[in-house]
Amino acid sequence: MPIGSLMMDLTGTDLSAEEVDLLAHPAIGGVIFFTRNYESVQQLTALVKLVRMAAQRPLLLAVDHEGGRVQRFRKQFTRLPAIAKLGESYTQNPLEARQLAYRTGWLMAAEVRAVDIDISFAPVLDLNYGVSQVIGDRAFHQNPEIVTELAGAYISGMREAGMASTGKHFPGHGFVEADSHLAIPLDLRPKEQIMQADVLPFARLMQQGLNAVMPAHVIYEQVDTQPAGFSRIWLQDILRTQLGFEGVIFSDDLSMEAAGVVGGYAERAEAALAAGCDMILACNKRAGIIEILDQVKLQTSEASAKRLQSMLGTSFMNRSALLEQTYWQQTVEEISHLA
Repeated sequence: MPIGSLMMDLTGTDLSAEEVDLLAHPAIGGVIFFTRNYESVQQLTALVKLVRMAAQRPLLLAVDHEGGRVQRFRKQFTRLPAIAKLGESYTQNPLEARQLAYRTGWLMAAEVRAVDIDISFAPVLDLNYGVSQVIGDRAFHQNPEIVTELAGAYISGMREAGMASTGKHFPGHGFVEADSHLAIPLDLRPKEQIMQADVLPFARLMQQGLNAVMPAHVIYEQVDTQPAGFSRIWLQDILRTQLGFEGVIFSDDLSMEAAGVVGGYAERAEAALAAGCDMILACNKRAGIIEILDQVKLQTSEASAKRLQSMLGTSFMNRSALLEQTYWQQTVEEISHLA
């Protein structure tokens, strides 16, 4: 059975009866975990098992576990630095910064994989122009060449730990001040400027095997009137055709304020899928998930199914074995001064 095209969330640290029913729906292809779903490694491991048992088919399990401000699991997990710290290190010692980026990517991925979650939506490839409050230190650097270099090393570390990579937020969220969770950001720059700067890390890393992309809920007014995640121009004409990207396209959360320009949840889901998203995320509003399941014909194409299958975690080491590794211990020590 192919992986479904809708990723849902959970309300707490255990599965409710409603969630068991939802997970049995063939259109549900994944679950994203939040801090509210986490009490301890033991509890989370048990919850992941329950989720997989309830679905009885392959599911893509995800989390936003970037480090810094955005790290969903903290107690018993290594405290990860905001990736801007790696950019700061680069100005002092580029070689050491690349090595730290590799190790940070590996550590993040290894700890998440050790609880049988497939992916963290990482890394952030936005440029830090110093204006976006929601991006800020979630970005490696303002220089696209440095972002490419550090993100490439970070992705290599993730890959070594058995995790596929997701670059976000295409084509770049760093230039706009507004937070797309709360408002509708407008980027008024010409396409050429965006392509030459913000898109560069995405384009370069696609050539190096970037597995997935998550588009921004930002309207780039000189390119399209729709936010990038609902835009066939950005996702089909530019991302697929011009840049030749063959990986997965995940929508950003359809519950975010900026997604509301498209309409209700059903309209948002239809628009994101029509634009070219392989999987859509609907989080933090259960009624939205139910509306999508009730009103939208969710079918996974053969191409999407193949792409989504490639995002499932590969190598897997249970937590006890991971914590006994000398490499894990050395890595924790190496990055602890950055966190």
